[in-house]
Amino acid sequence: MLVLGLETSCDETAAAVVEDGRRVLSDVVSTQVDIHRRWGGVVPELASRNHIVQVMPVLHEALTRAGKTLDDIDLLAVTSGPGLIGALLVGLQVAKGLSLATGKPFVGANHLEGHLLAIRLLEDAPSPPFLGLVVSGGHTSLYEVRDYGNYRLIGRTRDDAAGEAYDKTARILGLPYPGGQPIDELAQKGNPEAIRFPRALPGDNFDVSFSGLKTAVLHHVQKHGVPEGQALHDLCASFQEAVADVLSKKLVAAARRLGHTQLVLCGGVAANSRLRALCKQRAEERGLRMFLPPVRLCTDNGAMIAVAGYEAWRRGLRGDFRLAADPAWRME
Repeated sequence: MLVLGLETSCDETAAAVVEDGRRVLSDVVSTQVDIHRRWGGVVPELASRNHIVQVMPVLHEALTRAGKTLDDIDLLAVTSGPGLIGALLVGLQVAKGLSLATGKPFVGANHLEGHLLAIRLLEDAPSPPFLGLVVSGGHTSLYEVRDYGNYRLIGRTRDDAAGEAYDKTARILGLPYPGGQPIDELAQKGNPEAIRFPRALPGDNFDVSFSGLKTAVLHHVQKHGVPEGQALHDLCASFQEAVADVLSKKLVAAARRLGHTQLVLCGGVAANSRLRALCKQRAEERGLRMFLPPVRLCTDNGAMIAVAGYEAWRRGLRGDFRLAADPAWRME
């Protein structure tokens, strides 16, 4: 079964062709980073307008690279939530238009489910049940994946998502948006123990909190000034260690309490080198198996939406022309 996945939930226009929910034939992504960088964050109206410009060329390129045409496609899968309402509408209306023009069926896919199921594109992929930690710019959530389509939210951030904490810290330090990559690169030469930033582990549950960490960075800079040279490397390493420490502890603690042996880390922040390393280390120390998608599958992409759409179709879900974009679609 050939699935054409279309993703336009935020600031990437992406399309991919995936066979049987497991094999990627093509995966094309057009990013808007340069557009939003001057504003220090995503501007929804600009994102929507750029999706309109990019969506058809990206879709055409995905088909071309796969060596396929629309006639070869069996199913259209499109992100219908969560995300920015205007951005979601672009992809959703394109999918409806293609379905109407070609007679091909379509199905709406959940963006977070796409992140969770991107791991299916690995040759050695886990099968449910497993725990999945989704860490991105707008979401930091821990799910118990009982089966495809059967998810239980067991932990979340109570304020800023991890990606937001990175972006806000980068802004404080005068680093470019998005903040994840520049902070990660600077942290490579820093001492993660140079500054003891707070770890918020609220209550005997699996929730996390990052607003206090961001504020601690702000207070440090207000007191000592914006660091340069080795001091900047040390601050970035210390901040990054605080994020990775909290997330890896909560993930492993949840696995041990709930009796899971398979763990998945996914979402844009899952590309972070220290988070990947610490989650893997702590999982292995406790006899747990950690599955990490390649970096290209961590950020928003059409392949993960094709997988989520394929699994939704197998569960009997169908799209119709009344399907609406849902910017707050709760996966569980």
